[in-house]
Amino acid sequence: MSPSSSKACVILAFNASNQLLVRKHEGAGFDLAFTGPDTSKALAQLDAVFPAHTGLAEYFHAEINQTRHRVVFTQISGRPSDPSLQFQSIEQLEAHTATLGAGLRTVLAAIDPYLIHIPYLQLGENDFIYKFRPEKDRNLALYSQDADTSALYQSALCSAIKAIARRREGVATAPIPLDFGAVRYLIPSHFGFCLGVKNAIDRAYETLAANPGRRVFMLSELIHNPFVNEDLLRRGLRYLQSEKGVPFAVNGQKATAAPFLPLLWDTLTSDDVVIIPAFGATDEDKKRLVRKGIAVCQYDATCMLVEKVWKAARTYGREGYTVVIHGKHEHEETKATFSNTRRYAPAVIVRNLAETQLLGEVITQSLTDPAGAQTRFESVFADRHTPGFAVARDLARVAVVNQTTLLMNETREIIAHLRELYANIFGPDVAGEPARVGGSGRNDTLCYATQVNQDALARALEEPLDAAFIIGGKNSSNTYQLYRLCAQKLGDKAFFIQSETNIRSLSEVEHYVFPAAGPAHGGHVEVNSLWPEASSGQGPRHILITGGASCPDGVIQQVITRINSLFPASEIRSIADVQAGIEAFAIKA
Repeated sequence: MSPSSSKACVILAFNASNQLLVRKHEGAGFDLAFTGPDTSKALAQLDAVFPAHTGLAEYFHAEINQTRHRVVFTQISGRPSDPSLQFQSIEQLEAHTATLGAGLRTVLAAIDPYLIHIPYLQLGENDFIYKFRPEKDRNLALYSQDADTSALYQSALCSAIKAIARRREGVATAPIPLDFGAVRYLIPSHFGFCLGVKNAIDRAYETLAANPGRRVFMLSELIHNPFVNEDLLRRGLRYLQSEKGVPFAVNGQKATAAPFLPLLWDTLTSDDVVIIPAFGATDEDKKRLVRKGIAVCQYDATCMLVEKVWKAARTYGREGYTVVIHGKHEHEETKATFSNTRRYAPAVIVRNLAETQLLGEVITQSLTDPAGAQTRFESVFADRHTPGFAVARDLARVAVVNQTTLLMNETREIIAHLRELYANIFGPDVAGEPARVGGSGRNDTLCYATQVNQDALARALEEPLDAAFIIGGKNSSNTYQLYRLCAQKLGDKAFFIQSETNIRSLSEVEHYVFPAAGPAHGGHVEVNSLWPEASSGQGPRHILITGGASCPDGVIQQVITRINSLFPASEIRSIADVQAGIEAFAIKA
C-alpha cells in the first residue's frame, strides 16, 4: 500500500467479476461497505465478512464528509452472509446515483482512471496474466472435436517435422526437406503457431465448453487467421468489434452498416463472458467491461510476450523516458501497447525507419523553431501520440519498444538512428547519467517466436528455391514479415496466401498484397503465375513453405496436398511415404 498522510480509509472490495460490494442503506439505495477512521478499523469490518482477500492497494483519495479518505482496493471471493451487503456493477450504481450515499457517490465520481487495476488485484506487478502452458498441460482434445476441426489443426506431417527440427523451442535449426518426387519442399524448423497463439486458442475453446447456455464473446478476432475464427464462430462465439475497433450491431453487421440498431456492447450483462484476444486490449475497452461487472482477468488471453512489452514501457516511463513504439498504429496489439503505456509515460508510434527519420527532423527543428516543430509533429503524428505531448519536453529522452511481430533488423535500425541523432545533437552520453536513448538496444521486446521463425526462414532461404508460399491471415503482420524475407530473394515467386484455395493452378495463384504502408495502401489480391502449366515435367521443383504464427498445421498440409495435385499422380509420392521417411530419420537421429 502506498504511504499516505490521511488516516480515514475506504476499502472497495470487488469480486472476480469486478462488481463492488456495497451496503444497502435506508430506502432503495446503497452506500460504502467498509469505512473507518483509520485503515485498521475499515480492515476489521472487511475481515469480519471476508477474512480471505488480496492485499490492500491504495489508488486515490476522496473527500467524504469533509474528511480526506484513502481509497484502497481489494479482491474477495464468495458471497456475503450479511443480507445488507450486495454486489453491484459500477454501471448499475452509476445509473441510480440519486439513491446512493454521499460517500459512494464521491468515490464513484473519481474512480474511472483506476478501473483498469480492478481485474488484476490478485496479481503482482511483475506477474503475467496468462502464462504459457507446457505442452503436457494443454488439452489437445480441443483440436479434434469433429472432422472440420481436426482438418484445421491436425497434421501428422507437420508433427513429424517438428519432432526432428525443434530440439529447442527458441533456437532455429536446419530446414527439413520433403521429397515428393516432382516437387520437393523445404520447411523451416520453426513455423506456424507460437505459444501465445496456442494459449489464446486453448482459452477460447475451453471457455466455450465451460459455459454452455451463456453468451460468449470475443473482444475482436482471437488471432489473425480466418479459419480459426470461423471455427470458433461455428461453435457460438461472437465478436463485439472488428479488428479495427468498429463495433458490431446486434444483427452481426458493423455499426457503420447498421447505424440504427443497438450495439452488441450495449447488450452486455454480468452474465456474459468476454474473451480478450492474444493481442491484448486497450484500457478503454477493459474499463467498459469492468463497469458492466464482467470478469476480465479470468478470460484475458493476452500473450505473455505482449505483456513483456508493456512492462518494458512501464519501466522506461518510470525512468523518465518517453516511449517510442515501433508498430502499426491501426494494429490491435499496438493500440493496446499505446493505451497501456500512456499510464506511465508520454508515447508516440512510428511505423518504420522513415517515420523515425521524420521524428528526428522534428527534434532537430525544435532546437531553432519550437512552435513550428510542435505544429509539424501534431500533423505528421496525428492520432499517434499521447494527449498534451510537448516536443521540447517529451523528446528530450526516449526509449524504444516494438510491436512483437515486426522485423528485428528494422527495430535495430530505429534504435541506431535515434542514438546517432541524439549523439549528433546533444553529444555523447555522460557516464553516470541516464542515456538520451534508453533501453538495451537489443530489440528485447520482440517476440521470441517471431524472431525464431524469421531465423529459421533465413536459414531455409539459403537453399536453392523456385518459389515460396507463406501462409497466414490477411491481417497477420508476422506473416507479412516472413513474406518480405522471401520476396527479397524470390521476387514475384514469393506468394502470401491464406489457404490452399488460393492456388488455382500452376499458372494462377491468388497472392495477397499486404497494406504495408497502412490501410489506405494495398490490401488487395493479385493473380500471379507460379510457372507455366507446360513446365510441370521439367524436373523437380523446389518450393519453400512456411506459416505465420497464427497458421494451423492442418492448413500447411492442405497447401502441400493442393500443390501435389497439380502434378501427375505418377510423379508424386504419397504423404504417408514421405512422413514415414521423416519418422525413420527421427529415430536414427
